[in-house]
Amino acid sequence: MKILVFNCGSSSIKYQFYDMPSGKVIAKGLVQRIGEKMADANQKTESGKEIKIQMPIADHEEAIAEIVKMLTDKDNGAIKSMAEVEACGHRVVHGGDAVSGSVLIDAKLEKIIEDFSDLAPLHNPPNLIGIKASKKVLGDKVPQVACFDTAFHASIPEKAYLYALPYEMYEKFKIRRYGFHGTSHRYVARKAAEMLGIDKYKLNAITAHLGNGCSMAAVKDGKSVDTSMGLTPLEGLVMGTRTGDFDPAIIFYLLKKGYEAKDIDGICNKKSGLIGISGLSNDVRDLEEKAKAGEKRAKLALDIFAYRIKKYVGSYLAVLNGCDCVIVTGGIGENGVTMRKRAFENLEALGIKIDDAKNAVMVGGKGGEITTADSKVKVLVVPTNEEGAIAGDTYALISGGSAN
Repeated sequence: MKILVFNCGSSSIKYQFYDMPSGKVIAKGLVQRIGEKMADANQKTESGKEIKIQMPIADHEEAIAEIVKMLTDKDNGAIKSMAEVEACGHRVVHGGDAVSGSVLIDAKLEKIIEDFSDLAPLHNPPNLIGIKASKKVLGDKVPQVACFDTAFHASIPEKAYLYALPYEMYEKFKIRRYGFHGTSHRYVARKAAEMLGIDKYKLNAITAHLGNGCSMAAVKDGKSVDTSMGLTPLEGLVMGTRTGDFDPAIIFYLLKKGYEAKDIDGICNKKSGLIGISGLSNDVRDLEEKAKAGEKRAKLALDIFAYRIKKYVGSYLAVLNGCDCVIVTGGIGENGVTMRKRAFENLEALGIKIDDAKNAVMVGGKGGEITTADSKVKVLVVPTNEEGAIAGDTYALISGGSAN
């Protein structure tokens, strides 16, 4: 079965075209700067054929139409006709408490995505636009599946997802912890179980998705029981431009100082985290170079980033009463040798001992253990593959099975 996977952002569409159930990637590409004066589109097939285009692309519907052209290009495409596409899978960020897994898209589900757009205003609207554009371009006969970032965290118990606000805040406005990056957390937890030879529903682990956006999860018996992001993706770890955890009274203090709510929102989401502390960059690679050159605030940003990871490792070890492994993934988790060392050093009392030699070579898509042989808790680098997970869920649902 040939499955097309879309990951639609506000001004971009990432896509991968799969042959399932083998999981072979037939083609993958990216359209970015949608809606600007000049957009970029590129595609590469498994055979190495490439297409690169620069042209105005007004909206997501035009972008998907351009993707269709690239996939079916006579000389450098991947297929002869879009009739070969048997299903589409879509990443959707927020399904609230209305969705607990990957599901077939219908009008009711589109309404749910729209209803939760106010909790994910940067993500859900373009996700929904991509779904509608895909249906329009490919036709109603091609089944569409939505895979939600929040779905893996639907198993979190009430004691972990409720905030200590008046209960009516939850009843009226559904204010609670939802969590994100669920597709990635689930994928790497399942892969880690395979690596360790443990049944996926017997694995106890801490998962850490570390990129420009960062989150961690406590996984008990293969299910998420707690996670660092909350009602929105702002809570938890320090991120590229987001604050992560901070005293909410700071907001009231800034309001008294004359800041407006929209300004504070922008500060917390776009001007904080690594870029806010360092004043230099939101990219760990840049900051590592700056820190080596003696930039104190670059080093401070990196130390704070690592310290927050360490705090969550300790708290989740307490929640789980110990675990089989800690899993790191995402751009930083998979390639940040120095950051991994910084985050996991001096945790011997908790059973974690980093092996510097193993850590040094675990980059560039490699997966494996980076702890010593006598480490009671293993730390595993597991490359994530959210698009592959979406393709897997789509295939399972279209074939009459269940996605888990």
